[in-house]
Amino acid sequence: MNIKYWSTTCLLIATSVLGFAQDKKHLELEEVIHLAATQSSNAKLWDAQVKTSQLKYEEAKDSRLPDSKISGTYLAMNSPTVDLKIPMGSGDGPNIATNQLFIGQLAINMPIYTGGKIKHGIKSAEDSWKAAAYETLAAKESLSINAVHLYFGLYQAQQTADLIAENIKKAEQQVVDLKSMEQNGIIARNDLLKAELQLSNFKVAHQEALKNAKVINYQLNTLLGFSENTVIDKIDLHAIQAFDDFLAEDNTERNEIKSLRSQKDVAQDQLNISRAAYYPTLFATGGYAALHVQNLVTVTNAANIGVGVSYDIGSLYKNKKKIRVAQQQLSSIDENIALANDKIRNGINEAKENVSLAKTKNSLYAEALAQSNENYRIVKDKYENGVADTDDLLEADVQQLQSKINLAIGEATLIEKYYDLLQATGHLNIK
Repeated sequence: MNIKYWSTTCLLIATSVLGFAQDKKHLELEEVIHLAATQSSNAKLWDAQVKTSQLKYEEAKDSRLPDSKISGTYLAMNSPTVDLKIPMGSGDGPNIATNQLFIGQLAINMPIYTGGKIKHGIKSAEDSWKAAAYETLAAKESLSINAVHLYFGLYQAQQTADLIAENIKKAEQQVVDLKSMEQNGIIARNDLLKAELQLSNFKVAHQEALKNAKVINYQLNTLLGFSENTVIDKIDLHAIQAFDDFLAEDNTERNEIKSLRSQKDVAQDQLNISRAAYYPTLFATGGYAALHVQNLVTVTNAANIGVGVSYDIGSLYKNKKKIRVAQQQLSSIDENIALANDKIRNGINEAKENVSLAKTKNSLYAEALAQSNENYRIVKDKYENGVADTDDLLEADVQQLQSKINLAIGEATLIEKYYDLLQATGHLNIK
């Protein structure tokens, strides 16, 4: 008895632990879209890349600031021979013993004119930041639309499992009735076996649907950054807001194109930087120096200010190829923009056709369900009156179940295809 009670207690504890371990969560579609774009691992990686580009832009702006250097030197020397060229008066020159040297120096260089290298360098960093931001938005839209597909895939699996489970109850009752009829010699045993076989097939299909729901649930948890034990509640399709066909038709520029245009600006900036190398660099310079040679000389307050100029002669023959490379990059980006626009237009056209097809199929699925319901009612009446056989009844049952599943999947597919169209036209709201 003690063992029995102990086993029961352990079972209750284990059941409680499993129950608490599972975190049930209700998810709306808009929440799924937002979480995929903000909380997924890939989204955070893209955000980090944008932040890096922003910091590089901030770093580039510092190139407008002056360069400042301060240095100090102490040197221990041997006893050198000192020959002063400054007249020291009559008689032999002094015998100076020195073996230490101190030098301190401050230098400041402020760019005045660089031919545009600094200005275009800053703009290049800014345009790179913009390109990264647009590329990130495009990547997040792809993440969100993947989450939308998983969301509707989970709904379809849940609905399939529920409809099959509902049909299993009906099939079980049907088997009970047929067993009684078989025992009374009304039907052949073969008819009972067919009903039992169909019930077994329903149960297998139910397990498959439950498995699919668990797999998609896990994938959605991974994408949205949830715990792997999170169980997403039954999805309510009617809670999804009605969509606006006009918005889907109103085409806007996709973030992929905006990113390419910013990349083109970067290439133009690099071309300008290469051309700026043909010009000299003018800078203001200033500084302070202090010098002390032991027993010989001490110099303090040696401040200086002036203007410097430098010119890279090598740019006259090196920059031609750099300019050609930059020009070729501009041409390549133009081709990429044209190809991307073609791809986007094809995607929009396909998305529109998919929405149209989903609407048509959904309407036909609704008609098919009404037909299958009526067909099952008629076949069942015939079966009860001995006009139809068991095969007809079982087939009508399967057709009715399939029609219910098709309509449930069709309703979800229609909304899913609409969100594909939103993404194709650049109207998917990920915020």
